[in-house]
Amino acid sequence: MTAVASRTHASTERMSEATSPGIRRRRRNPGASPWWALVFIGPTALGIAVFYLWPTVRTLIISFTRSGPFGGAEWVGIENYARLFQDPELIGALRNTAIYTVIALIGIPLAVGIAALLNTTGLRGRSAYRTLYFIPVVTMPAAIALVWRMIYNGDYGVLNAALGTVGIDGRSWLTDPNTALVAIAVVGIWAGLGTNIVIFLAGLQSIPDTIMEAADLDGAGPVRKFFSITIPLLSPSIFFVSVISVIGALQVFDLIYMMLGRSNPAMPNTRTVVYLFYEAGFLDNDRGYAAAVAFLLLVIILLLTVVQFRLQKKWVHYE
Repeated sequence: MTAVASRTHASTERMSEATSPGIRRRRRNPGASPWWALVFIGPTALGIAVFYLWPTVRTLIISFTRSGPFGGAEWVGIENYARLFQDPELIGALRNTAIYTVIALIGIPLAVGIAALLNTTGLRGRSAYRTLYFIPVVTMPAAIALVWRMIYNGDYGVLNAALGTVGIDGRSWLTDPNTALVAIAVVGIWAGLGTNIVIFLAGLQSIPDTIMEAADLDGAGPVRKFFSITIPLLSPSIFFVSVISVIGALQVFDLIYMMLGRSNPAMPNTRTVVYLFYEAGFLDNDRGYAAAVAFLLLVIILLLTVVQFRLQKKWVHYE
């Protein structure tokens, strides 16, 4: 027995000695080098640095300078920011941007409701409805602005004609300071509805059928299931859409630029922060002041996004 145990122990030692070099060789395998991770991450990191980080740093630097009429720049410190916070147009632009953002968020519950209807079992033509709702997303903004300008026209617009059939007097929607911003926000909601519906449909289809079946056995009706099951389980998608909607609404420019115009009497009530940036940078050629406006908007977006991520812990359910 002792001899057998000795031979077994010796063979075990020889096996460990034979396998140890192999283990060490596998650890020295060049394929496990961390440099391979940099090879794959490098192109993406380079793109982010060139197209995102450097423009941000460059904008910050320009915001502390004053551009000359024939090029060149002079360092002026915080003078542009001092002018910005004393500019009465900034308060109006922030107010208009906030109003537009609040109105644009109405599109979220609207998209949730439409997505829930499209997700109904047995609905015919579901693909056709999805396509119709998504067409505005792939339509050029210039075409959208042109069509809606004709709809809102005070003389021959379709909207006023429809209101006239029920005895309601129309108005010039895009030149009235009381309605211009709301009219543009409606177009913004319509144009972005398709994207939100697609996202919510994906979230609805990920909800397990067993949960709905259990709710049916408990006697829950459609309304109770929608508010007690569907909405909580859809909250991650709602949170994601709310974040991108706020960011997009704070950067609104194209609809205002193409549907109104600089000479529009409603411009003081529709000028947003990005339009203020456009006026300073491209019309007045004041690049330093425009960079200060852009960086202020960046800070606002960052702060609101941080607030949204903090608040989502109280109402978003990931399980």
